[in-house]
Amino acid sequence: MTTTERKETGLSGYVGFETITEQIEKKFLKRGFQLNIMVVGETGLGKSTLINTLFSAHLVDSKGRRLVSEPIHKTLDINSATHNITENGVKLKLTIVDTPGFGDQVNNDNCWEGIIKYLKDQHAAYLRKELTATRNRFIDDTRIHCCLFFIAPTGHSLKPIDILVLKKLTEVVNVVPVIAKSDSLTPEERQAFKQRIKEEFIHHDIKLYPYDSPEDEEEDIALNKQIRELIPFAVVGSEKDVIIDEKPVRGRRNRWGVINVEDESHCEFVHLRNFLTRSHLQDLIETTAYIHYEGFRARQLLALRDDGEQPQAN
Repeated sequence: MTTTERKETGLSGYVGFETITEQIEKKFLKRGFQLNIMVVGETGLGKSTLINTLFSAHLVDSKGRRLVSEPIHKTLDINSATHNITENGVKLKLTIVDTPGFGDQVNNDNCWEGIIKYLKDQHAAYLRKELTATRNRFIDDTRIHCCLFFIAPTGHSLKPIDILVLKKLTEVVNVVPVIAKSDSLTPEERQAFKQRIKEEFIHHDIKLYPYDSPEDEEEDIALNKQIRELIPFAVVGSEKDVIIDEKPVRGRRNRWGVINVEDESHCEFVHLRNFLTRSHLQDLIETTAYIHYEGFRARQLLALRDDGEQPQAN
């Protein structure tokens, strides 16, 4: 049996391998990053508006009504739109996947199947590219890194269909639930609603992102604990400016006054944005690759060994 001895050895002079982090950063900045977000929820919950607010850009056309007399416009198919955006020299290829509003029909049996199939299809497409004899150095990644699940602000509890769809989604993607249009609730109603939803997540064993990891350090554990206390995020989206104290801020007016979406005392939009873009963006990408995709890949390769077929989304 061969054993390898490991020792901590001091250096007698400067070598220079410490600059590897700078080399990696330079390569990543040149190549850019890719983030794929899916939005799921009922029609009319402001999914497009929230995405545009999160990234301070008009990325998705809203299908909301501007007048009460207008008919409700519904997303009938799964649509994706990709945008190349840059912030302080950092390039991000951002893809937003909009899904049909589930629960909109009289018969909602299996209304989630198209969404689940789409998620698995992206894993299958990535695996096929990995298995080709002459694969590209950088594979175009269409796997969904984050699914924003929109909860209607009923003030009561989750609907049975919400629970069912959440359980299906969490098996294949990182799910982050949000209470949409939370300004329709009073602060007291909102807090009570959040607490009931948290209890339902626990009761139904719905495993939401972020997940525990043995690699987490104390700082990561503390941050994830804070995030879990906030989930589901009670959010408000707006692409319009309103005047507060003679200053324009991103917000909206409701029957109680003016909502500033970036005021933490008004809603939890800032916490959601910081979570998605400033603290967990890279972890969302890595978790997709190392947990959701890796599980799919292992199952598919075992199936390939048995029957020799191409990867399928099952």
